Amino acid sequence: MAERKRVAVIGCGRWGSLIAWYLDRLGHEVCLYGRESSAAFARFKEEGRNDFLTLPKTVALTSSLSEVMERDIVIISVGSQQLRGLMEELAVYPAGNRVFVLCMKGIEISTGKRLSQVASEFRKEPIAVWLGPGHVQDFYRGQPNCMVIDSESTALRDELIRCFSGDPIRFYYGTDLIGNEIGAAAKNVVGIAAGMLDGRGLSSLKGALMSRGTTEVARLIHAMGGQAHSAYGLCHLGDYEATLFSPHSHNRRFGECFIKGESFDRLAEGYYTVAALMKLSEAHGVELPICHAVYRLLYLHGDPAEELNALFARSQKAEF
Repeated sequence: MAERKRVAVIGCGRWGSLIAWYLDRLGHEVCLYGRESSAAFARFKEEGRNDFLTLPKTVALTSSLSEVMERDIVIISVGSQQLRGLMEELAVYPAGNRVFVLCMKGIEISTGKRLSQVASEFRKEPIAVWLGPGHVQDFYRGQPNCMVIDSESTALRDELIRCFSGDPIRFYYGTDLIGNEIGAAAKNVVGIAAGMLDGRGLSSLKGALMSRGTTEVARLIHAMGGQAHSAYGLCHLGDYEATLFSPHSHNRRFGECFIKGESFDRLAEGYYTVAALMKLSEAHGVELPICHAVYRLLYLHGDPAEELNALFARSQKAEF
């Protein structure tokens, strides 16, 4: 194994707890942070587990941000719209030799900023992102998958991949921070669209959704200064199976429940991301028909049949 690191994970939800379990398994010294008011954190203290996994006793539990900021690597896994508030709390701690890794997917609604940009407003230390497909349930059972780590600092990216590579995750080297962050966030919106198709009994259209969704996200990435082909990598298209088809996908399930008029009480990041994408679409002059349709349904109470028909009634044009 690579050098043993002292790692803190902020966020004791299903993904944050999986990261703590995984990195402990690799031999790192791991602590998992949660607020005392968090029901998930309370359950870890009482039972050492959640609905998906059991934490080894070698993973320390803490509600102290001071302890978190003493670690070599601080991994953040919280809701995308909560990141700014968290970074404001961390801003009181002086800069140090630590690094930050964002294991979350989204875009800030109020500013349209990528999450690494939000974090960089408050911290001078290097920041990386850890993205890609996979579900906690599958990883915990040992099912392998491929993921991406990217950063403006290639040295940090390379070090993290050396430290974090193991069974069952294979990492690839990211080379486009803009493309990877936008692609990862936008795939959750396409996931909601997939669930909406499921809810209307139109699952056979998911193939077309995948093709056209990737195309429009690639256009946006290019307009923002990223590499269009990143949309076809692990951050976006490579994550479609886990997001558009899996029963574990919160975004797909949310879209299906929305169409059926059923309640859904889990976090579906695509709900927030689509609002941010509307700002980016306007700012960069990029047409995002699928994302716009999802936005109109979620925020403007559009009619599902009319929105779907509008997508397919668009003027005929060459595929590429």
